[in-house]
Amino acid sequence: MKQVHFVLQGKGGVGKSYIASLLKQHFSSRDIQARGIDTDPVNATFASYKAFGVERLEIMQGDNIDPRAFDNLIEWIMAADDDTIFVVDNGAATFVPLCAYLFENGVISFLQEQGCQVVLHTVLTGGQALNDTTTGLDNLFSHFPDVPVCVWINEFFGKPEKNGKSFEQSNLYKNNADQIQGLIRISEVRKETFGMDLDHMLRNKLTFDEAIESPEFNIMAKQRLKMIWRDLNSQINLLQY
Repeated sequence: MKQVHFVLQGKGGVGKSYIASLLKQHFSSRDIQARGIDTDPVNATFASYKAFGVERLEIMQGDNIDPRAFDNLIEWIMAADDDTIFVVDNGAATFVPLCAYLFENGVISFLQEQGCQVVLHTVLTGGQALNDTTTGLDNLFSHFPDVPVCVWINEFFGKPEKNGKSFEQSNLYKNNADQIQGLIRISEVRKETFGMDLDHMLRNKLTFDEAIESPEFNIMAKQRLKMIWRDLNSQINLLQY
């Protein structure tokens, strides 16, 4: 079955491209070459990974975003082989126009009618971005009530807790539990060790496999990266994509 994984969140700098890269690496670990698409007109972080061969979707017309440019994405999806998997990374700047495009044009229901499995992936994080990422998640639930949503809890900026309650204890979770396909936790790590290794890998746009093979990382750094990847990949495996 054809699969389309949209990574969506209106707040920038919370880990969307990291999540897109994790999905791409997960499929590669199963010898599945998922097709990566980067729609971010500003950063294009996903497309910066040389190992992925990600395609850029040019959606700018002058200084403005052209919603009709997203038509090309749907053309690519429909023209692909039946077992193709797409991972679409969407930038913060294109969150609103892409969601509006998907909603106004009935894109997701159309793809589902064509036999595509569609999954929305979004980020929820703590700290100063908690309210913004919560709002983005709530908007996805509201506008796409019939679409599975995978929530990635990124603890890098802190645990997403409000009034002493975790996300799983919140009304947002309870009211939308049937729509939540899974929770993947990007756990908080010790910044002096695991955090520095991960930051080095991400800044250089390396996959876990590339970093583990690279002479730039010492033995224990490679061990820590293996531990991070093993944990994340095992969580993604539970979703059975």
